[in-house]
Amino acid sequence: MCKHSKNSITRRQWLAASGTALGAMAAGPLNAFAPPASSVSIAKCAGYSEVTARLAGQFDQIGGIGSLVRGKTVAMKLNLTGDGRYPGYNQGQTYWVHESVVGALCHLFGQAGARRIRVLEGTYEGESVEDKMLDAGWNVKAIRNAAPLVEFEQTNTLGSGKRYSRLKVPKPYIFPAFDLNHSYEDTDVFVSVAKLKQHEECGLTLSIKNMFGITPDSIYGGDAGIDEPNEKCRRGREEILHAGKRQPSKSAPGEIDPSSNRYEGYRVPHIIVDLAAARPIDLAIIDGVETVTGGEGPWVQGSKYVRPGVMVVGRNPVSTDAVAAAVMGFNPRAKRGEGPFHVRKTHPDIPNDPLWADNAMLLAEAVGLGSADLNRIEVAGVPIKDAVFDFEAARKGKLS
Repeated sequence: MCKHSKNSITRRQWLAASGTALGAMAAGPLNAFAPPASSVSIAKCAGYSEVTARLAGQFDQIGGIGSLVRGKTVAMKLNLTGDGRYPGYNQGQTYWVHESVVGALCHLFGQAGARRIRVLEGTYEGESVEDKMLDAGWNVKAIRNAAPLVEFEQTNTLGSGKRYSRLKVPKPYIFPAFDLNHSYEDTDVFVSVAKLKQHEECGLTLSIKNMFGITPDSIYGGDAGIDEPNEKCRRGREEILHAGKRQPSKSAPGEIDPSSNRYEGYRVPHIIVDLAAARPIDLAIIDGVETVTGGEGPWVQGSKYVRPGVMVVGRNPVSTDAVAAAVMGFNPRAKRGEGPFHVRKTHPDIPNDPLWADNAMLLAEAVGLGSADLNRIEVAGVPIKDAVFDFEAARKGKLS
C-alpha cells in the first residue's frame, strides 16, 4: 500500500470533485491544503421498500459503480452491533443497518457485475453471521439469492481463513498495523455499511466508526490470548481498545506508545482513523431511513427511535460522514467538547472523566483520508438544508 501526503489523492481511486456543498452549514473556512473531496449523494427515503431504487439513483449521482465492482470481489462490513431491542421495533429499524439495505446492495452490486460479494461482521457469541441475522428475523435466503455469489464471513476470529492479514497504517496515531480476518485484505472493493446514529463515547457513529468492528476479538478482545489469538473469544474490545488496560495478543503489533492517553474519547476516534487508513473504504453507505437518537443502541439510557428518512452515499468516507453529520444537524468540523463531541457518559475507571471525544472526521482529514469541509464537497441529490433532521432536538423531544 503506497503512502500519501496530506494533499494527495488517497490510495484508492476516490472520485474527485470541486464546488460548494448545496446548503452548506456552519463549515469552517476553505483549507487550501485539505485533501481532495468526493461527491456525496443524499436521498429522501420514506421507507425501506424504496431503498433499491434510491441507492441505484445515488450510485448514478456519484459517478456509477460499474467500473468499481465489475468482475471484482466486493466486501461489505455491516453495522450489526450489540443485542437487544427497543420496544415495538426491530434491530434494523433502530440500531442495525436494515436487511433491506443489505439485500439491495447485494442486488445492485450483482447487477453491476460483481464477481463475488462478501457480507462481513463480527459476532460476540461465536455464531455465524447468518445465524445472527436469522435470530433477528432476517430473510437470509433472500439476501443470499440477491446476487449470483453471496458469502458470509464472521470476522471476530479467523473464520474461514488460515491466517490473519496484517494491514499497515501509513500515518498511525495509536497502532502501526492491525491483524485482521483475511476477508478485509482478500477483496477488491471494500464497502462500509453504517447506520446514521449518535454514539455514547464518540459522539457519532458513521462509516468511519463502523471500522471499529473489523478488529477481531480473538486478538483485541478482553479475553484475547496473551501470546496468540483466542479463537474461542467471547468478550468485547473495551479492555484493550477502549481503555488500553493491556496490549493485544503479542502475535499482533502493539501500540506505538503504551503510555499515551488512555481516555476512550481520545483512543477510539484515533483508532478508527488508523483502521480506515489501514483498510481504505471504497464506498460508504449510511442508512438513516429509521434509526435512533441519543446513543448507538438500547443499552444507552435515553436513546430512542426516530425516522429521519434519508440515505447518504459517497466514495470518500470522510466526506460522506461530514455530509451525514450535517444532515443530523451537527457541524462536521466541531472540536472536542462541542456538539456532538460532548460525551454524556462517565467512565468508572477514569477519575475526573473529561467528557469529550475527538472528532474522527478531522483526525482523518489531518492524515489525508479525505475532506470534512462542506465547502469542498459536491452534494448531489437532495440539498443538505432540505434533508436536515435535528438529532439533538429529537433527543430532547423538541421535534413535532
